[in-house]
Amino acid sequence: MNTRIRPQGEQVRGFLLEHIESHQGDVVALTADHFSISRQAVNKHLLVLREQGAIVKEGNTRDARYRLVPLATESFRFPLTGELEENVIWSEVVRPLIEPLPANVLNIWHHGFTEIFNNAIDHSNGTTVLVKITRTAVSTEIMVSDDGVGIFRKIQAELNLLDERHAIFELAKGKLTTDPQNHSGEGIFFTSRMFDQFGILSGALYFDHHKDSSEDVVMEREVAAGGTSVFMTLSNRAAHTTKEIFDEYTENEDYTFDRTVVPVDLAKYGVDELISRSQAKRLLARLDLFKRVVLDFRNVDMIGQAFADQIFRVFANEHPEIELLATNTSVAVQQMISRARAQREAAQ
Repeated sequence: MNTRIRPQGEQVRGFLLEHIESHQGDVVALTADHFSISRQAVNKHLLVLREQGAIVKEGNTRDARYRLVPLATESFRFPLTGELEENVIWSEVVRPLIEPLPANVLNIWHHGFTEIFNNAIDHSNGTTVLVKITRTAVSTEIMVSDDGVGIFRKIQAELNLLDERHAIFELAKGKLTTDPQNHSGEGIFFTSRMFDQFGILSGALYFDHHKDSSEDVVMEREVAAGGTSVFMTLSNRAAHTTKEIFDEYTENEDYTFDRTVVPVDLAKYGVDELISRSQAKRLLARLDLFKRVVLDFRNVDMIGQAFADQIFRVFANEHPEIELLATNTSVAVQQMISRARAQREAAQ
């Protein structure tokens, strides 16, 4: 005789919460299929979640939609003075609002919040910083927003870059700081990779990094605004740890940051293709700080001969100790890379 063990209610409700917003039209069918239970049973669990205040229902029965309800939303504004300390704000304000959470999730939040809040203190040149915390049954989001000069604008000025988009490009590489005596330049790079979603809004640009996506997104708005707003979102049941993120980009026991992945398409300016040696030199700036560099050519259809030659022959000859890899290359891009590498090998 076959018997079917009924799944625990918490498992079903947890699954519903995780998928309810990404599967608006079919979450009931998806859950029923996943747990091999009836749709009526799923609807009972949805009713429980509504009674608990975790979700709300919108629309009639046939076109019903559900959305998560914030369990807590709090905002705090602090003057950016010399007495402000990020770890005090974490311990006395932020942590009590997001507990209880698993230890690994709290560690990620501790790292991410204090890093971004400290950047506002040390680099923004602003007068105030706003912290907004929103928690649902599934995830927590924290926004840190200052009224300073703007992170992209500041990097552009410090590095004499062509425009603010190139500031995002430099941040994506890692090891970037405008204050090398006090900062390593690793904070934003690692923090952006610890969260499910990490975004920076500054000036006219928005940079968005999703943990499960291979692509970083840069969007532009018509009206530029001052200051910098950083958005961090993390599942309340995230399984990864800060150590795993550090291990992904380090290979030594001392956690030396020696690997990076560079999104090559961010080196573009407007609609221009990547053709010239000067564009290649812009891409290669500061890559000699790493031992292993992966150039991600996603969304790059073609590159010029001079661009490829500068990277895969000239730079490779000048830095034989650096492992230089290319990924997500089109046929045309790979042909140019192979040509440059063949010329380098022929000269050796």
